[in-house]
Amino acid sequence: MRPFEYVRAREVSTALAEAAADESGDYLAGGTTQLDLMKDGVLRPSRLIDITRLPLRGIEERQGALVVGALVTMEELAANPVVVRRLPFVREALLRSASVQLRNMATIGGNLLQRTRCRYFRDPTVEACNKRERGTGCAAITRSNRTHAVLGTSPHCIATHASDVAVALIAMGAVVHIIGAHGRREVALTGFYRTPGDTPDVENELRPGELITAVEIPLLPVDARSEYLKVRDRTSYEFALASAAVAVVLGEDDVMRWARVGLGGVATVPWRALEAEAVLTGNRASSEVFTNAARAAVAGAEPRSQNAFKIELAQRTLVRTLQTVTGVSS
Repeated sequence: MRPFEYVRAREVSTALAEAAADESGDYLAGGTTQLDLMKDGVLRPSRLIDITRLPLRGIEERQGALVVGALVTMEELAANPVVVRRLPFVREALLRSASVQLRNMATIGGNLLQRTRCRYFRDPTVEACNKRERGTGCAAITRSNRTHAVLGTSPHCIATHASDVAVALIAMGAVVHIIGAHGRREVALTGFYRTPGDTPDVENELRPGELITAVEIPLLPVDARSEYLKVRDRTSYEFALASAAVAVVLGEDDVMRWARVGLGGVATVPWRALEAEAVLTGNRASSEVFTNAARAAVAGAEPRSQNAFKIELAQRTLVRTLQTVTGVSS
């Protein structure tokens, strides 16, 4: 690991000032992914600014939403009574994302910023990784790519986003609260993540030195049903090959009056399936409608040599989730 300076910040203003003083510095919270990447030589910050003492740990219900401090741990959020009652599929995504030990360390802000598990990004001995160093190429396109993305890709990167909870949050239209040298701002999670395009090394809308302070999650309607389904190679501590976060409100005759759909494990960012939502909303729950929604969700998918199965898997995962959440299987 490359030597670095360690600084502990006790106020948000201090953290921002420390970040402004060193452009190659980085914030440290739970560190569950960050420290591994530093040990592997992928990340090389000259300064780590410990923000774990900052007052960013509260969970507050406010005007139909839950405002969650960025330093709230995944386990704390999963255990919150409002999440249990009004955001059950967010809780399911949290519980399926990692072991209890990791959930007690990992923060919500850090989870949203976690880096891809792409083997080429995480191995500095591999030269071709545009996400690690723009312009070097993408080894995954020509080499092993079974676990890589089929949605939101580009000729420069096909790395899959790893977060589970971000899939449920993006389906809910969550908003990220940010503070930086130029003040505070809010960014919808749907616009926070960047697909790789020509700049795969730029993963989100955070500007240098900016800090996530909270995530605002709209609460589900009181009559909504929700489900998070994660399909993976093994049950214990594994990342998704495909996942679906679904919430619906059923009216008379099983007509879906409201629907939200997020997909994970198949895209370069947590994927809001707006086309699927449009198919579902206003239609009666049925296998035909679910199948049409699933096809719409993966429209435009671009498979590579080993991951074409993900297109079918994503559709089946979404259909199964819709069947479970509505209770309609025919």
